[in-house]
Amino acid sequence: MLCPGKVFLVGGPVRDRLLGVQAHDNDWVVTGATPEQMLAAGFTQVGKDFPVFLHPETREEYALARTERKQGHGYQGFICHTNPDVSLEEDLQRRDFTINAMALGPDNQLTDPYQGQTDLQNRLLRHVSPAFSEDPLRVLRGARFLARFYHLGFRVAEETLTLMSELAIQGELQHLSAERVWKETERALEEADPEQYFQLLQQTHALEVWWPELQTLCLQPDALTIPDELKGSGQSMQVWAWLLKTLSSEQIQTLNIRLKSPRRYLDFALLYEAFRHTLYTPENTEQVLMLLEKSGALKQGGLFAALLSMLPADDRLLKQQWQSLADNIRQISARQFSEQGLKGPELGQAIRQQRIQEVSHWLHRL
Repeated sequence: MLCPGKVFLVGGPVRDRLLGVQAHDNDWVVTGATPEQMLAAGFTQVGKDFPVFLHPETREEYALARTERKQGHGYQGFICHTNPDVSLEEDLQRRDFTINAMALGPDNQLTDPYQGQTDLQNRLLRHVSPAFSEDPLRVLRGARFLARFYHLGFRVAEETLTLMSELAIQGELQHLSAERVWKETERALEEADPEQYFQLLQQTHALEVWWPELQTLCLQPDALTIPDELKGSGQSMQVWAWLLKTLSSEQIQTLNIRLKSPRRYLDFALLYEAFRHTLYTPENTEQVLMLLEKSGALKQGGLFAALLSMLPADDRLLKQQWQSLADNIRQISARQFSEQGLKGPELGQAIRQQRIQEVSHWLHRL
């Protein structure tokens, strides 16, 4: 299937190819074509604000080259302009960082008008143009890219740090929606060094806007240190709970409600805050049983498996012991007591006493 105009691979896939890391998606830009030509070639239009088309075979997205003009606040205040005369260089100029403003043509010829390859070699996150300040979401994106590439030696250019700070101080981040803020935050939690996301937001005065509860933590060198087994594991819920573990339950609820995070993130953060000491050092029978009940360990599903994943990777024995206890308690059924003629409150009390006894024996064996 031939695409009208000239097709370029742009943005993240080009950056990742030059870095030698795997790219998950392709990002295509088409110059010299009209929406009508794309549709005639079999593409399906999906973009509402600007022309984006799905390839009829690969279903990958192809966007017509465009320019943007700021109108209003936030990340939605843009008017997009696209026509066959918009050049590749003009399209690349609207992008956030120089390392994301490169393109590869059909002949693998690199187009790099803003020295992205040099910044890539120097491990530098630098904005493309002053238009960076038109989109406050780029502050969060910059922090997320630092979380992704920090282990490769990346840092943020001083002039870019200045622009990020100005955006935060001027109140531009307040115009972002909670949904977009959470989406960037959640993605940052899955990166190789999630703590760098929050450290940079603190450095640029952005943390106080959406995450004020974390400000004190960012001033403590070890407070944001995340275990290696959680970093880059895709366990964003567990990373979030780890970061919030020293907050009060009220602070955890306030922060999650403000960010409109999914309910499981709030529930698990509260669970870990309440029972993390019991998880690592089980001593009290009632606390152990309550942990099992609250985490859903006594039935299928629940958050028990996620809770066990918070244990250190080298403490496999304790993880196995917790799992064994949960398995044993699940074996305690109402049938064995109902056969003795117990029912109602007496039946419930008998089951609970049996569970307490099982936990007590388990603690003595530790």
